[in-house]
Amino acid sequence: MEKWTAQRLRTFATADDLRISPFYSDGKTYGTPTWIWSVVVDEHLYVRAWNGQRSSWYQSAVRQRAGRVHLDGCNFKVRFRSVTGDPALTAKIDAGYRQKYGHSAYVQPMLQAGPQSATVEILPF
Repeated sequence: MEKWTAQRLRTFATADDLRISPFYSDGKTYGTPTWIWSVVVDEHLYVRAWNGQRSSWYQSAVRQRAGRVHLDGCNFKVRFRSVTGDPALTAKIDAGYRQKYGHSAYVQPMLQAGPQSATVEILPF
């Protein structure tokens, strides 16, 4: 399985421009880019859906398991992996959100059950 380079992860850890575009149901057409927060935890890149599992980009990412992200000024073909059921990992991702976005009034809602249940790891294709 491919992994992000350490250099890329360091850059991603501070970048705040992630736009996610999972494939539409045809598996070929990229969806409309959606701007979301991202965090790097234990050398992995994660995102969460503000609207939880009802989020259309989340549903597409879980179904299609691939697409594209724009981050740090570049486009990347990626794979998506749903992340659930690991309380220790969830706590680490929560801490990543607090550290990176703690200045925002919107960080607390991202630490709630809905967004936590819609956590996705982004892997290079």
